[in-house]
Amino acid sequence: MKKLPSIPCAITIAGSDSGGGAGIQADLHTFAALGVHGTSAITCITAQNPTGVRDIQACRPSIVARQIEAVFAELPPSACKTGMLYSQAIIGVVRDWRQGNRKVPFVLDPVMVSTSGARLLRPAAIKSLLQLLPACTLVMPNLGEAEILVGRTLKSVEDIRQAARDIYERHGCAALVKGGHLKNLHDAVDIFYDGKDELLLTAPFVKGVSTHGTGCTYSAAVTAELAKRLPLSRAVAAAKQFITSSIANSQIVARHTVLGWGK
Repeated sequence: MKKLPSIPCAITIAGSDSGGGAGIQADLHTFAALGVHGTSAITCITAQNPTGVRDIQACRPSIVARQIEAVFAELPPSACKTGMLYSQAIIGVVRDWRQGNRKVPFVLDPVMVSTSGARLLRPAAIKSLLQLLPACTLVMPNLGEAEILVGRTLKSVEDIRQAARDIYERHGCAALVKGGHLKNLHDAVDIFYDGKDELLLTAPFVKGVSTHGTGCTYSAAVTAELAKRLPLSRAVAAAKQFITSSIANSQIVARHTVLGWGK
């Protein structure tokens, strides 16, 4: 009998995007593109398309927990990421899971607001999300999320550099602060810091391309590389290349652009 090839497995704990450009759908596209089997635990169902989020229905915390349990029972992931967690109760499920699975690399994308402006994390849940940071391997805030995490406005590359250091010092987890929304820059600049290594990751902006789903795709790419046993700093650098290529190779679906997911 022919011996079948083995591939690593990763899990995404996040919301579903009915438009297919972000959330669980983007994560699974990314895992597949990088040669990783994708599993999932859906936290919320959203009614959305590239123009915006029309409605959100959170899943019961118990079914989120059961999804995670079912995956780990037979398809134990080598890495995990979270996206839209939405509520204190769902964050509590993730925290309880993490207490018994501290060895699995864990990437937290602190999804708070969608690209179109819809709130994807209840205000009352922000404190609970902060309490989850010490259990993370890596947190990947965009500019607005990083400002919430450190409690100040960030206006320059030096500001996001200090923010990455502050997040590490306060919470003990590595940080990759994404500076794509900084003004008056020619490049998209991200800063990674893990208490020892610091990386300045840059890529030219691609004009005329929607950024819907880039945060999900970027964090999923880091997770996939961690599932393949890359060290964290190398996984981050590889993921930056992947998201840059995905943006540069965006495609048209109906009237909208979608990421090329590694094409």
